[in-house]
Amino acid sequence: MNRLNLCGWLLALLWGIAATPVQAASGRILKVLPHYLDQAGRHTLSPSLFDRDAYQAELRRHPERCSGLRYDIQWKAQAARRSQVKLRLELVTTTTTRDQPLVLEEAVKAPTGWRRWTAVTLRGTEYRAAGEIIAWRASLFVDGRLAAMQRSFLW
Repeated sequence: MNRLNLCGWLLALLWGIAATPVQAASGRILKVLPHYLDQAGRHTLSPSLFDRDAYQAELRRHPERCSGLRYDIQWKAQAARRSQVKLRLELVTTTTTRDQPLVLEEAVKAPTGWRRWTAVTLRGTEYRAAGEIIAWRASLFVDGRLAAMQRSFLW
């Protein structure tokens, strides 16, 4: 009886190991902050958040002063140091559609901590040709698998 009981426990243990699913890529996108950039590549004139918001409003009122658009994305992922991490930003603009958005990708270096900020920038002729931004979707890929996604209200 003990031998049968032992075999049953071993089979149950092996079944439990075999039935354990492969862990999916885990991560989160915490914030996505779009910032217009002036001709010098700045999004603010001082470290103050109030001044940043005021300067962003000024750049929105005068698009001829803008040289690009930068999306600052705050994300976190477990085991990101040992993994390949990539951020993808898809933009629906006045010249593109949701079926064929403008796609920007940024390969991410190994982070120093759990949370990380990464900038994805649209500049120059690409920025001018894109037109006005209508909606965006940010995706975080860990080892080629979709780990997290955040999108704007109009997506």
